[in-house]
Amino acid sequence: MLQSLRIRNLALLEEVSLDFEAGFTVVTGETGAGKSILLGALSLLAGERAEKTIIRQGAAACEVEASLLFSDPTRIDAVLAELELPATEDGVLLLRRTVPREKAPKITVNGSLATLAALHRLGEVWIDFHGPSEPRRLLREGCQLELLDLFGRAADARQRYRGHYQRWRGLLGDAERVRAQGRLSPDQLTFLQNELARLDLLDLTAESVEALERDFQRMNRAQELTGLAASLSASLTGEEGVTARVAALVREARALEAIDPASAALADRLASASFELADLGAEFESLGQSLNFDAEQAESLTARMNSWLEARRRHGPAVASVAAAREELRTRLESQGDVEGTLARLEAEAKEVHRQAVREAAALRTIRERAVRELATIAAKGIAQLGFRKADFRIRLAPLEELGPEGDCRAEFLFSPNVGEAPLPLNRIASSGELARVMLALKTVLADLDDVPVLVFDEVDANVGGEIGRVVGEKMALIARTHQVLCVTHLPQVAAQGNSHLVVVKDQTKDRAVVTIEPLHLDRKARVGELARMLGDRTAKSALAHAEELLKSAS
Repeated sequence: MLQSLRIRNLALLEEVSLDFEAGFTVVTGETGAGKSILLGALSLLAGERAEKTIIRQGAAACEVEASLLFSDPTRIDAVLAELELPATEDGVLLLRRTVPREKAPKITVNGSLATLAALHRLGEVWIDFHGPSEPRRLLREGCQLELLDLFGRAADARQRYRGHYQRWRGLLGDAERVRAQGRLSPDQLTFLQNELARLDLLDLTAESVEALERDFQRMNRAQELTGLAASLSASLTGEEGVTARVAALVREARALEAIDPASAALADRLASASFELADLGAEFESLGQSLNFDAEQAESLTARMNSWLEARRRHGPAVASVAAAREELRTRLESQGDVEGTLARLEAEAKEVHRQAVREAAALRTIRERAVRELATIAAKGIAQLGFRKADFRIRLAPLEELGPEGDCRAEFLFSPNVGEAPLPLNRIASSGELARVMLALKTVLADLDDVPVLVFDEVDANVGGEIGRVVGEKMALIARTHQVLCVTHLPQVAAQGNSHLVVVKDQTKDRAVVTIEPLHLDRKARVGELARMLGDRTAKSALAHAEELLKSAS
């Protein structure tokens, strides 16, 4: 969960530090007050791109930092390890992002510098935004299938299917390449054979290439290195070297030991240092002697290095890319011996893998068919609670003509808001308000299955009001039992449901507009006043009484 957030010089906000509680936090304020600043700060920490225009006028930089606590940090620590960033300490993740006006941006994760891509990857794990455009995602078939599979817990079955599907497509691609390349001419064959022979002379392992580059560097600077090694050896073990002087000190220490036996340990340590210095001198001398390359060694080393540099130029800078090119050459040459046989083998293998993919697709479809019945029933009840008492919601699985990346079928959500009307695909019937409520109903159903801890809802209660607004708030509070929920709202019925309440205020009474964000949940009178404002008049007795009633009802 999000524990704390500090924002400096973002848009019209100068500085604010906020502490957050678990559960449901609502954010309110006048239209145009700057509620988007809070969401903007969170999006910056989630890895969204930033323009310099977000920096408060007159400030050199804007800065956002947050502390997040994970009760089980296993997943976030795995992502941190993948990104080579420090793990959480006691489950705490520290994020900081600075966007300067003149200098380069700076991002730190747990105190270590990080990239924007790394911040975005972490954002996928800890926060999920649902804004005004979010319901439009429901119009995409891919999103509908994704929600269905999430409800059906089909992740493992999808992964198994995709493995077979991708292998099948890969084999078809290999066969197509062999078919397109056909037989090579004698000159082409000779060229590829020579190229493979050159690559086979290289030991294409990271360790071997590293040793080659190191030895080549040594040979090129052998004279300089030999001189340095000889100088170090002489300074350590020569007549006027360190070891000679330390030997004299050892004799004095032994004399001290004879007078005071308690100093024996010190004399022993000095003697050990003398032995170590002598060993170092000998090793530097040995190193200098090993740097003498004879003509044959130099020629062989130069030839190997030239071959490696040529291979890098042709096939890529990494060992892995050169090794992959070598295997591709080998495969292509081997296929030339029997093009027809190679094609037959690839096609037979593709046919077998296709059979396996079909079986896995059928298993995945079975899971989806069961999920369709359950999700449609539960979602229909949730949609009815949000004001569509006579609505009809269904999910239909339609078969595909051939296997696709997601299986052998597609999902289609059907909806009818009015009794007596046949349900149609969402993109043919639903308004923005209807879409928002359908999405909220689905989110409520799927909340327990979504492992992203922080959910942000930006005015998803738009186009609803009255009694339905209260139900929307209850749905948010229900999701907040398993997630930390932040909701920007204009509805007092929703705002009253939050166990935490932040208000955004824009002050334009002075020479410059200033935005502030303050917690209200610790001051009941102030919170009642804000709810009364949302009801129409913060000074009206009826509005204040209604606000009190909303809070009592929510509690």
